[in-house]
Amino acid sequence: MSIVSSIQKNVTAGLSALYNQSITEKDFQINQTKPEFEGDYTIVMFALVKSLKQSPDSIGNQLGGYLIKTYPELFSNFNIIKGFLNLSVTNTFWTNLLQKNYANAGYGRKEKNGKKVMVEYASPNTNKPLHLGHLRNIFLGWSVAEIYKANGYEVIKTCIVNDRGIHICKSMIAWQKYANGATPQSTGIKGDHLVGDYYVRFENDLKAESQVLINKINLGDLCDFSGVALEKLDKLLIALTKLDEIKDEEKIAKLHDEIKEIARNNTSVMAEAKQMLLDWEEGKPAVIDLWKKMNGWVYEGFDITYKRIGTDFDKIYYESKTYLLGKYIVQQGLDKTVFFKKEDGSIWIDLTADGLDEKLVQRKDGTSVYITQDIGLALQKYEEYKIDSSIYVIGNEQNYHMKVLQLICKKLGMANADNIFHLSYGMVELTTGKMKSREGTVVDADDIVDEMIATSQMHTEELGKVKDFTVEELKDLYDTIGLGAMKFYLLRVDPKKTMVFNAEESIDFHGFTGPFVQYTHARIKSILRKEPLANNQQALTSSNLLKLEKELIVILEQYPEAIEQAAIEHNPSIIAMYVFNLAKTFNSFYTEHSIANAETGNKKQLRLQLAVMTANTLNSGMELLGTRVPERM
Repeated sequence: MSIVSSIQKNVTAGLSALYNQSITEKDFQINQTKPEFEGDYTIVMFALVKSLKQSPDSIGNQLGGYLIKTYPELFSNFNIIKGFLNLSVTNTFWTNLLQKNYANAGYGRKEKNGKKVMVEYASPNTNKPLHLGHLRNIFLGWSVAEIYKANGYEVIKTCIVNDRGIHICKSMIAWQKYANGATPQSTGIKGDHLVGDYYVRFENDLKAESQVLINKINLGDLCDFSGVALEKLDKLLIALTKLDEIKDEEKIAKLHDEIKEIARNNTSVMAEAKQMLLDWEEGKPAVIDLWKKMNGWVYEGFDITYKRIGTDFDKIYYESKTYLLGKYIVQQGLDKTVFFKKEDGSIWIDLTADGLDEKLVQRKDGTSVYITQDIGLALQKYEEYKIDSSIYVIGNEQNYHMKVLQLICKKLGMANADNIFHLSYGMVELTTGKMKSREGTVVDADDIVDEMIATSQMHTEELGKVKDFTVEELKDLYDTIGLGAMKFYLLRVDPKKTMVFNAEESIDFHGFTGPFVQYTHARIKSILRKEPLANNQQALTSSNLLKLEKELIVILEQYPEAIEQAAIEHNPSIIAMYVFNLAKTFNSFYTEHSIANAETGNKKQLRLQLAVMTANTLNSGMELLGTRVPERM
């Protein structure tokens, strides 16, 4: 039980005993005491005035006296400042906590609770390599999974590979046209990068052809369009004429975007991709063989990147194997009138009564869409693992999609529908702006990893403290610092926020960065090599703790609560902020207080235990962020 929980429990018992009323933890507030006042924790009295019918100071004095008398092992003193009860926790409590936990590498982690959580992350398409945006997703998902493990859950890490669909066909079409049989082996290009190059090539062709159609549309030439597309264009052009008169720039821009999309969908290259998707779903051998070959190249590339960045999965699902189950469920839902079929044969669900929209679940040609396989996979996950919770790590541009998925699962009566949680996160942008896959302006994961490791090497060599390292040790150190800097930087921001990635800033050894925490850990290890902790440790005497000694124990006591809160909020940035503050506090402590030349033997022992516990906790916290801490650097 944390110190705050203990205080809540004792204050509740004290108030109930003193006033013979039922008081709960929600009836008062506990904060850490502000530095300018004496005390460790502050109880805010004002919310109790109405129910207890006494002044804040009167309640505080009675409660403070009760706590000091009833719990002398926990509270040593109290004072009242304008309705705030400031409580001082005994030195004995803090030194006992230190001595009990300093050598416990598992400090803060809970026993197994018998519950299962599945965390789905990465979820790449097989038409391009992993990029910087994927890295935030992967690091976030992996870290949340580890944080749940630390809270006692059984965790299944999963990935759904989007290995079928129109995007895959685009790369296949372009490879057929331009590759002349090129392979990763013949070109020396990593498989996922090679396939991604042809996706960009397709998009360039599509952009060029659609621009020709847009130019014709602008001239009033609609001869390339027919049917529904022609009807939509007519309506859009009429609407544009009206909007031009009132100069509504925002609506005009939206109409132009719709016209561009119609043009894209009516190009010959897009028609080829759509036909290839139909051929794939019909199982045409030549298409299936090409699909398997190109996906195989991509998987080999992904595996290299996953291994390099230190991520793993317990189970990998493939859309090509889950979409059929989704289509089967759609047919069942159609029979149950959960879905309905339009005149063109497409299948939809009407969610307007739920404040949403109509949603397509199967195209008119019978091919599935993303939501189709997601429905099937949601059921498959539950039936396979009987999970208590299913966490989807997906960008915030899919917020609507995830609302629709959960709502559909509820309407279909799936047992796990209420346990679906969308961990929605903001996009990663560069200092130069947004990334765009279609235009090939994304930062590849492999490239950014190379850059981070090279930058870590440059900064480390500038410090000039690794002259006695072997070549192998240096390589491992550069990898540890470079990857640690990137992971920490991507995880230190609340997942809900969009962030800008700055590679140079992420590797600063003095800021809110991974290398700062890593350096602090290495510094402590160096101290402990020079002043090792004796094996025959005697009990610490409850001498007065100096201000920074106490601050360090207080923040160490908060680690279990930080782990718990990070799981509740699905937010690894809580851990990142915690380890940074712990490292900063230790550095302040060590600057002020010598360990080797401590005033007494008891002080030296206490400070060594503080160093050991801080190193263990930094290592534990950074592990939850997927980051290693070096023994020396």
